[in-house]
Amino acid sequence: MTELPVILLVGFAVVFIGLSKAGFGGGLGMLTAPLCVVAFGMAGQSPQFAIGFLLPLLCAGDSFSLYHYWRQWRLENLKYLLPGVVAGVIAGIQLMDRMEPRHFSLIIGVLAVSFVVFQLVKEKVFKNETPFVPGYGSGTAAGIGAGLTSTFAHGAGPMINIFMIPQRLPKEVFVSTRVLIFTWINWIKMPFFVGWGLVTLESLKWNAFYLPLVPVGVWLGVWLNKKIPEDKFRTLTYALTLLAGLHLIFSNL
Repeated sequence: MTELPVILLVGFAVVFIGLSKAGFGGGLGMLTAPLCVVAFGMAGQSPQFAIGFLLPLLCAGDSFSLYHYWRQWRLENLKYLLPGVVAGVIAGIQLMDRMEPRHFSLIIGVLAVSFVVFQLVKEKVFKNETPFVPGYGSGTAAGIGAGLTSTFAHGAGPMINIFMIPQRLPKEVFVSTRVLIFTWINWIKMPFFVGWGLVTLESLKWNAFYLPLVPVGVWLGVWLNKKIPEDKFRTLTYALTLLAGLHLIFSNL
């Protein structure tokens, strides 16, 4: 029988999916992968199982967000990124298949810590940048990075931000375009995850149990946006992501 701490940790991670899809908590979604890896590790499951478990729930969360931001996106960003995304996902799957669980956990930990560092310095890095016009060169490079990091830890956020922030898009267009990009990235991964046995009948049973928490998280994110200062919550999110990442790093060295 699965222990209660495992059930609760995974539940929190799934709620975080909904919160992040509602636009609350900054990079809260990045916490879901390391948290699930830790939780499922307590239950004797591999990191690959945790990553496969998350993908259908992320696709469900994308559908809620896509409806909310329908047709507000800048579509050309998608065509510049997708060729690199496909290449990055294929490369990531090939590499993942050759990794031991310990090495995979270590990579997820490094990505989590790197995400926090990026969030802390991105404003200074992009502060004085003038808007740039995206193209296939920059899009393919960013897409490969996004495909790799998304395959390993569903953590493409920093790579997509590096590509999009310098464009200086209006807030609604920026958020809508990110939603569209992540929707495509996650569905591109799906057949590869199924084919390589990352999404399985067992993981889908877990999905069915936790799926109702995704819209709950979306609703909670909308409510929290109106009730509490997001800056304080974002700081807590980064702290938890950093701790989860460090735990995965040091426990797998």
